[in-house]
Amino acid sequence: MAEDNRTPLRVRFDLRRRELRVAERIRLTPHMLRLVLSGDLEGFQSLGFDDHVKLLFPDPQGGDTPVMRDYTPRAFDVSKGLLTLDFALHEPAGPATQWALQAQIGEILHIGGPRGSQVWPDAFAHYLLIGDETALPAIGRRLETAPAGQPITVLAVVENAAERQTWITQAKADIRWLYRAQADDVLIAINALTLPEDALVWVAGEAHWAKMVRSHLHDKGLNPKGIKASGYWLKGEPGAHQALD
Repeated sequence: MAEDNRTPLRVRFDLRRRELRVAERIRLTPHMLRLVLSGDLEGFQSLGFDDHVKLLFPDPQGGDTPVMRDYTPRAFDVSKGLLTLDFALHEPAGPATQWALQAQIGEILHIGGPRGSQVWPDAFAHYLLIGDETALPAIGRRLETAPAGQPITVLAVVENAAERQTWITQAKADIRWLYRAQADDVLIAINALTLPEDALVWVAGEAHWAKMVRSHLHDKGLNPKGIKASGYWLKGEPGAHQALD
């Protein structure tokens, strides 16, 4: 794999805290809620499809220190002052899910960041995106902003068919929905793929699961330098977020 034009660009931003308000609520699926926030986004930047902002929620225990969680900017329009966030709803509900479910139009949410972006170049021969529900905002953003004709394969693991989403993309996309009841389906799907050596593989989801998928990709003989894996959450540890590569 050529290294000169395939190294991700890392960009740092000045960290700024903002006060936004809920402008719109959209239930995408039974377990995915979209909130469109409005407010002053002057200077807001997000160059990478898997960037994250810090959301600051009231402490459920009544403490003075807010509870922080990382979320992907699903879409944003600085000129209109709009930021879109998708919330993967789960049980038992943590602070983010609790807040999102009850948040009404006009509700205030404070955010910080992004602190920076990691921008992967468009020079790879193929892109493979693998993730669970928590990764869908990043996957959807990548598909909708990808160059026309770019080869992208998606392996999206969700609870059932009701959780499937529709994405509009100009990429040459092969989107495959896998259901959690068949836990090994993602490994079977990976084995069935024929990927060029010059491929970028992006994995995100529960940390132990993401590690397992990454290990399987290594065993398949893919170049480790072309694999980025992240734990977007960790079973039993609220608020965990791990970079695995």
